[in-house]
Amino acid sequence: MTASVARDPIRTTPYTTVILAMSADGKIAAADRGAARFPSRFDQQHLQTRIAEADATLFGAGTLRAYGTTRSITHADLLQRRQDQGKTAQPIHIVCSASASLDPDWRFFAQPVPRWLLTTPAAAAQWYEHPGFDRILPLLSPSSDWPNIFAHLQTQGIHRLLVMGGGQLVAALAAADLLDELWLTVCPLLVGGQTAPTPMDGPGFSVSAAPQLQLLSAEPVGNEVFLHYRRVRSSPLTTQPSQ
Repeated sequence: MTASVARDPIRTTPYTTVILAMSADGKIAAADRGAARFPSRFDQQHLQTRIAEADATLFGAGTLRAYGTTRSITHADLLQRRQDQGKTAQPIHIVCSASASLDPDWRFFAQPVPRWLLTTPAAAAQWYEHPGFDRILPLLSPSSDWPNIFAHLQTQGIHRLLVMGGGQLVAALAAADLLDELWLTVCPLLVGGQTAPTPMDGPGFSVSAAPQLQLLSAEPVGNEVFLHYRRVRSSPLTTQPSQ
């Protein structure tokens, strides 16, 4: 379920959607924080569809370290749809890392996608002379102002942003009230582990302060359930940009 409404001229940050797959007990990976390859091919197709709707994706360094790659669009219909909309074949893939300690030999750096790095001014220096990223955004700090960072992304033409993990990044964006939608795939297994990551790591919220969600759809496919939520708030800035 995706609404299409006129772009709100008041909005200064991208319309931001989180997409994650989790076990039935709410874990997005095992305690070793390695690659979580339990979602099905249906979920992989679902992920490609959501990526195709985005101007850019955003994910933390831990997510990239776990997989060594990002998910590019390969489905012909999705590629054609982006072409018909006047978009590039692939959205921008933005890695968020305070240290920027990333291995240039990862397959990610050979994938045919635009790559940006969101990092600190100090860590950015190591990548200025390296061809790994098309653009470097030295905007992170120990007390990152996420609304201003997102406002900058919007000035770069990013109006629809898809966040693909991990839980610490999602928690930081939720605390800054920057999340508009959430897609969760519930997968049929139990992972357990006190230190296994969840969709939102970090200190969390009190029940009274927790962000509220509206369920837009719940679709079972095989043994998985695809949940789609919208963030509930009174601000008019939740309107979604037109396709």
